[in-house]
Amino acid sequence: MENNISIRKVKTDTRASNIEAFIFLGILLFGFIYIANIMGAGIMFKVIMNTAHDLLLNTVFLIMSMAVLAGALSALLSEFGVISLLNKVFAIFMKPLYNLPGASIAGAITTYLSDNPAIISFSKDKSFTKFFKKHQIPALCNLGTSFGMGLIVTTFMISQGEEYVLPALIGNVAAIIGSIVSVRIMLHFTKKFYKDDTKLDNSNIESNEVKEERVIRNGSVFQRALDAMLEGGKSGVDLGIAIIPGVLIICTLVMLLTFGPSTDPATGHAVYTGAAYEGIGLLPKIGEKLRFILEPLFGFTSPEAIAFPITSLGAVGSAMSLVPQFIKDGVITPNDIAVFTAMGMCWSGYLSTHVGMMDALNARELTGKAILSHTIGGLCAGISAHFIFMLIS
Repeated sequence: MENNISIRKVKTDTRASNIEAFIFLGILLFGFIYIANIMGAGIMFKVIMNTAHDLLLNTVFLIMSMAVLAGALSALLSEFGVISLLNKVFAIFMKPLYNLPGASIAGAITTYLSDNPAIISFSKDKSFTKFFKKHQIPALCNLGTSFGMGLIVTTFMISQGEEYVLPALIGNVAAIIGSIVSVRIMLHFTKKFYKDDTKLDNSNIESNEVKEERVIRNGSVFQRALDAMLEGGKSGVDLGIAIIPGVLIICTLVMLLTFGPSTDPATGHAVYTGAAYEGIGLLPKIGEKLRFILEPLFGFTSPEAIAFPITSLGAVGSAMSLVPQFIKDGVITPNDIAVFTAMGMCWSGYLSTHVGMMDALNARELTGKAILSHTIGGLCAGISAHFIFMLIS
């Protein structure tokens, strides 16, 4: 799932003690001392624990409920052939837009309904890869990552309020634009790397068409629907469990760096009480310095908004956890929701999945190119969302 389950886990033996230990210890001590010096050591640990606890109860379980419902819906769509129908309808757009075979739309839809690594299973299926040239296979990593957790992100944004329905849909359109940019740039690099532009050798595949058959469950229509919903919902529970470490660890840290102290109702002064979501306000200061770039490109009106795309790089589940508090504090607008949806989909934890995915695609040497391409694609998605929102509104 998302950023928490790697495609392949690789461990390497190294010396028991080296310079790495001293560097890590120095960074860790510096971070703790810097934060404790601002809010106090006792308050710091109290804030960390209260924030993590509140995130678990009020955010993780909300995302899990969304994931269960979305998983049930996606299983129903697959069981009754809707996904197969979408494959046929949208396949005609893949060649002119992405320069990929029409069959690749299946990977985009699957990752939209589930998560980034889901596209890897397609790359191992010879009845799927026979349509691809060698240089097109590594680009599947960028295509799949562009839509990872798309349904979860979209439904979560819509659930925040009626005024966010249109921005969430705009974000989906912008994510498509970002995916096109990412895949096209990646294909530019892969074409240079793979000088042989022939199709993959799948001579044992006799058919020239994608298999028209699909596997369905046994039983009546009612029984099939019930089984699909329950099995799809179970996958949503697995996703909800999988995002807990990322949300609690990464999001707690980001919130600690994003928000400031509480306000004393009696005096109106800023004061640290140890309550959840208090922080040192470092990221807003950085965002304020970058405002001359962020405001015209993304339309961010508050420097705190920079926290969402930064967090999405590692875990979009964690980034989603920021949104309710942002809305409560009034620091984001519907435009920001459009940008968050677009960048959240495109950057859905790709820094933590790209390495494993490229390794699984046997293209480890192109990992750096894939990350560069997708960074540009995510930025284009956010910029597109802002300008599309301005044009429509």
